[in-house]
Amino acid sequence: MLPGKSGLVLTRKLRSERRTRHLPIIILTARGEEADRVAGLEGGADDYIVKPFSPKELMARLQAVLRRCTPEFVKGTLSVGPVELDTVSYEARVGGRRITLTPTEFRLLRFLMANPGRVYSRQQLLDNVWGDHVYIEDRTVDIHIRRLRVALGPAAEQLVETVRGAGYKLSSPPELNQTGP
Repeated sequence: MLPGKSGLVLTRKLRSERRTRHLPIIILTARGEEADRVAGLEGGADDYIVKPFSPKELMARLQAVLRRCTPEFVKGTLSVGPVELDTVSYEARVGGRRITLTPTEFRLLRFLMANPGRVYSRQQLLDNVWGDHVYIEDRTVDIHIRRLRVALGPAAEQLVETVRGAGYKLSSPPELNQTGP
């Protein structure tokens, strides 16, 4: 019942584009037949709610979709080794001591902490932290990684690891305890 196109067409379009592919989608509709619900879910929606619905039900379903799509934001706190990041109050702590991060350093650390152990190229970090709608030199990532390491201090700067020829990753706690051969 959207003007000009159906919600299913819009859902498929959002799922087909790289920038919006992972965006959580909940369809709110008056169409409650089983075939409509199945088509909506198979078309890419994360949930399908038929009118009338209560605000309480809507909030519960929103929370459920957010838990599935972005569990780190629902929980509110990310922890890796001595580093804790509160995504609600935008505070970072190392060993219980509060540290100051720029907004970009915070987003970079949040992204790496939500995906520990996974290597990301500079371009992937630019797309996921800065967004693909801005033009920034990929070496900018190196500068922010260096600043982030300084902000984390000696107790945690080894967390952000350079993977030669590939990019950067946040070492998971077992990797931090390993010693070289």
